[in-house]
Amino acid sequence: MRTLRLIGAVTLLAAAALTSLTGTALADDSSATPDPSASATGSDAPPTQAGTDFRTATVVGQGVQATADASAGDYLYWQFPADTGQHVTVHATVTFPTTSTRHGASSWQVDVYDGLRRRQPCRYGTQTATAAASATSVDLVCHLRTIRSWAEPWSNDPLRGAYYVRVTVLDLPSTDLGQPVHATVEATSDGTAGSQAVDGSVAPVVTANGPRVAPSDGWAGTWWSPRWLWTGGGGLLAILLAFAGHRLARGPLRPPAPSRPPMYDRPDRPREPAGYGD
Repeated sequence: MRTLRLIGAVTLLAAAALTSLTGTALADDSSATPDPSASATGSDAPPTQAGTDFRTATVVGQGVQATADASAGDYLYWQFPADTGQHVTVHATVTFPTTSTRHGASSWQVDVYDGLRRRQPCRYGTQTATAAASATSVDLVCHLRTIRSWAEPWSNDPLRGAYYVRVTVLDLPSTDLGQPVHATVEATSDGTAGSQAVDGSVAPVVTANGPRVAPSDGWAGTWWSPRWLWTGGGGLLAILLAFAGHRLARGPLRPPAPSRPPMYDRPDRPREPAGYGD
């Protein structure tokens, strides 16, 4: 019973330790996440125009909905900051005016590029969608991989820094080229902790001679990661479980048996019968 109570106490202690570490990790991660209501440009008003290439991409903060009026066939570019450990989701909506008459279906696509202008694949989402001639809008979604602060030179891992969003039409009837459209783009993210936490020491990938692209509260540090907390909690749990397993395998401690008096260690000598030596 003592061993079972010891194992139960060890398990409860380890669970409490991991729970407290997890809460600390989530609190630290939420503090490093940029404020969605703040714009990277320092202005409270959301952008109402888009660039036409990478160099003229309009800067927008995460959580800020940017809009632009354009024509079918234009390339629309925006850029936003993404920091280490974030799961970024880009939402784009193209709305068609009810007064325009379209002659056929059109295919639209949203692409996301990192600071090195490498196209990043979407983990899931509707990156390309087709709008019927009678449709009033088309929705596009791209969920990126976890943003990293370092990567191997040969890899295509998304690095922290500036990210570019491009919305364009892939296919439509030639008679519909130039018709007015209204585009809306918003980039959001949530933090990550535990086994997916990342750390490193690489500076953000941003354009030096371009507009300033950075979170409102600055870039997160690179040496700290919630993975440190999970590593420490796992090591503590391993030590406690090893101690409990040792006690369980050894069994309960028993006191040594009491020693017998010295007289019991010597055999009794048989008595000689009376008159045996006569």
